[in-house]
Amino acid sequence: MKTTNIANRQAMCEVLIEAAKLDPSILVLTSDSRGSASLGAFAKELPDQLVEVGIAEQNIVSLAAGLAHMDKRPFVASPACFLSMRSIEQIKVDVAYSNKNVKLVGISGGVSYGALGMSHHSLQDIAVTRAIPNLQVLVPADRFETIQMFNALVKSEAPAYIRLGRNPVQDCYENADYPFEIGKAVTMLEGKDLTFIATGEMVRQALDAAELLKEKGVSIEVLNVHSLKPFDTDGVLAAAKKTGYVITVEEHSLYNGLGAAVAEAVAEETGIKQKIIAFPDESLITGSGPELFQHYGLDGPSLAAAAISFMGE
Repeated sequence: MKTTNIANRQAMCEVLIEAAKLDPSILVLTSDSRGSASLGAFAKELPDQLVEVGIAEQNIVSLAAGLAHMDKRPFVASPACFLSMRSIEQIKVDVAYSNKNVKLVGISGGVSYGALGMSHHSLQDIAVTRAIPNLQVLVPADRFETIQMFNALVKSEAPAYIRLGRNPVQDCYENADYPFEIGKAVTMLEGKDLTFIATGEMVRQALDAAELLKEKGVSIEVLNVHSLKPFDTDGVLAAAKKTGYVITVEEHSLYNGLGAAVAEAVAEETGIKQKIIAFPDESLITGSGPELFQHYGLDGPSLAAAAISFMGE
């Protein structure tokens, strides 16, 4: 697959501009984060449909819920580390419990802000949001899946939390012309020896690992779980049963994320071995995203080595 200089947040902006031109009820709210969210073009083209709240993450969620109550279709763009932590009560009560059509976009998710350290990492957001009833939790793999996902979200009435990374990701898909459905996992590669189940930017790393393992004669299945909730239990079970070996890969704490969701799905099955690869339960070292992936074993070569070791156990 080719490299790209288009980040997922930029792809989101392009979709929202076109959708908002057709539907004036679509609003974008930012918390002094239009630049971080690549929403400058939206503000320029549709200034009356952008609401700048300032650095007030709790307020922005409640304001969005109020706008949704007035039949607006708000998209909130705010750093994932703050949106998912500071605003969690408002997300739980004002959005999810009240069943308001608010799309909460956590930008610069995971370790996108790598060098800024733990205060700016969002490695608990999936765990927290996934536990809230009536809230979808979504993480696209690349720009093309971001396009597909936001095309679906502008039509959806369901409350949702969407995590986007900050930097461009090498393409996982060739284009945006493929079937996409919220709650339906995507088989990226067919294989028979081991299954990588990945989400978000880790899908690319899993695909890279699969290419390295192919050179060693190892056949890898790669399943992209872009929907942590609703969760495709049937798709995960089918992929796990196919190979019997499952490695889950996520840019998240090892607790209560994708690995936990897969473990819940396969718990009653026999003959399936699972390994969870994620960030450890500690304050991470300081570094860029790629440096952190390599250091903690989340890059392609590290995943390939982990797969060989896991199958040999």
